[in-house]
Amino acid sequence: MIEIERKFLVNSKVFKDESINTNRIVQGFLNTDPLRTVRVRIKGDTGFLTVKGIGSDLGTTRFEWETVVPVEEAEALLKLAEPGVIEKIRYEVPCGKHLFEIDEFFGDNSGLIVAEIELESEDEAFETPQWLGEEVTGINKYYNSQLSKKPFKTWIP
Repeated sequence: MIEIERKFLVNSKVFKDESINTNRIVQGFLNTDPLRTVRVRIKGDTGFLTVKGIGSDLGTTRFEWETVVPVEEAEALLKLAEPGVIEKIRYEVPCGKHLFEIDEFFGDNSGLIVAEIELESEDEAFETPQWLGEEVTGINKYYNSQLSKKPFKTWIP
């Protein structure tokens, strides 16, 4: 249950033409302590409850446990979430042997687009598509749990 993931900004919307699937996601956090975050999410018509542990020094690796819950229960849990529920559209874009998940945020995080790629090891090579921008792996303000507290619209350019 170890997740190895890298995160990048996206520099154009060309990825939308390459997307093979999209889902609307609404998520909130029951706990945003950096040692353990607890997230409730509705993705499409499925609910999820996820616990994530603290990240490695580079921010690429951390414990993750997730289970499916009935969407009605996820909706009830969202009402208990800390302030700052996040809404986004997730695009799935294949690239070589990997799949990028690109999140286009809305509401208070409108304007932010972040791509994530899951890897088998921290040093695994992967193709970099033209729309992939600056790496932001390990930069806390880009974590969804932090975007719920200090949204993108509040950042000073």
